[in-house]
Amino acid sequence: MLRIQRIPGSDVVFLLSGRIEPDDLEELQRLLGLEAAGQGIALDLKEITLVDREAVKFLARCEKQGVKLENCPAYIREWLEIERGEATGRK
Repeated sequence: MLRIQRIPGSDVVFLLSGRIEPDDLEELQRLLGLEAAGQGIALDLKEITLVDREAVKFLARCEKQGVKLENCPAYIREWLEIERGEATGRK
């Protein structure tokens, strides 16, 4: 289950905790779309425990559109790099 908490400030930060499942992606997209254009948006992933491939693809699209991924766990960052074809052959 995913919990989303909006933390207001000069930039908007969505603190995500739990698991990001396919059913959550539509809601996340909706919330991101509600924010003003040009406003800095970040997803804080510090408390994320599990993602699947669809969630990683979603996060990669977000990052490409300028959404910051803060406190991104190493396993998610590595998966993002693989999805973008940037893996360095690490094992």
